[in-house]
Amino acid sequence: MSATRTLATARRVLRQLAHDPRTIALLLLVPVLLTVLLYYVYADDRELFDRIGASLLGIFPMITMFLVTSIATLRERTSGTLERLLSMPLGKADLILGYALAFGLLAVAQAALATGVTIWFLDLDFAGSPWLLLLIALLDALLGTALGLFVSAFAATEFQAVQFMPALILPQLLLCGLLTPRDTMQPVLEAVSNVLPLSYAVDGMNEVLRNSGVTGDLVRDIAIVAGSALLVLLLGAATLRRRTP
Repeated sequence: MSATRTLATARRVLRQLAHDPRTIALLLLVPVLLTVLLYYVYADDRELFDRIGASLLGIFPMITMFLVTSIATLRERTSGTLERLLSMPLGKADLILGYALAFGLLAVAQAALATGVTIWFLDLDFAGSPWLLLLIALLDALLGTALGLFVSAFAATEFQAVQFMPALILPQLLLCGLLTPRDTMQPVLEAVSNVLPLSYAVDGMNEVLRNSGVTGDLVRDIAIVAGSALLVLLLGAATLRRRTP
């Protein structure tokens, strides 16, 4: 693995994204606009907005980063760019880390903007540190990036890539505890929710919402989300292979 090659890959991806300012604008603004919409939906029930808003602060970045990353990476695969890169003296780790770094920088900007607007403009009421909210939102965005890199290997078209969202993201959204507490679900559904990383992202946001300090549960939640993102990145690296001899 070479830091020079990793950074060169990241710069190339960022240059390509720079030629599509509308995508970047949507990537940065959609989570913010959806959170603002939620704020006005629950204008008469601030307590409910605080509970749901904190959770969605991590969910929205994950969804948008998943979509953008999966489609952008799929274009690289179908255009033959990845094939040509893999024929060069460029390690899989350099390539996957370069992509992760480029999209990760966008994830940082997206998570920071969404968190800042939610805290200071929408006045989200929470007991913990805003930096912890930002950390969990960023990890969620990075998890979405990793999932997007991974699933791009299994899609032949952009339409297929989009279809992975209801297959991978929506079940997590339904079972993560946002709609109903996980401990009130049917035992089978609760068991499934216990292995989904988004469940721990929501749990982590709720810990920051309720507690002023760093609890053991919060450390566990952060570690699971971060570990899941790393694991999926490693799986994504395993899918980077030449399709022609």
